Amino acid sequence: MAGATLFAMMLLTTADVTGRYFFNSPILGTVELTQLMLAALVFLSLPVVCWRQEHVSVDLLDAIFPARLVWVREVIVNLLVTMALWVMARRVWALAERAFEWGDVTEFLRIPRGYLIGLVAAMLALAALLTLARALLYLLEGVGRVKRGGPLSKGSDDD
Repeated sequence: MAGATLFAMMLLTTADVTGRYFFNSPILGTVELTQLMLAALVFLSLPVVCWRQEHVSVDLLDAIFPARLVWVREVIVNLLVTMALWVMARRVWALAERAFEWGDVTEFLRIPRGYLIGLVAAMLALAALLTLARALLYLLEGVGRVKRGGPLSKGSDDD
């Protein structure tokens, strides 16, 4: 879905620029649609980023953490991230409900904002569930329930 949204943004921008410069007829509401699609793109990508652990991270603790206890650190970090994502999902869902109650719409095209806010909340909740699953995988591998193929053994070739 994120890829399709990015492709739609590209098509919209191309059509708008072509219409603006060659036909002196821009597409009305392009800026508003682009803003909405950009927000959707960011949050549609969030669950994949959380599952793959491709978010920005700083390795301040790597040098002082013993290699055999990395799984403990990863369980704790993933649980903290899960809690933060869940709190955000609940708050954003409340905002979506309020947007629907108030009939909040975009300024120019009058698109209801509640749908986008609800999508953001759903993607935050999905990211929280995937991060929780990642924490459980680290825990299972750390206590020896998963021998090979868990998150800690990613990229290693030794048996």
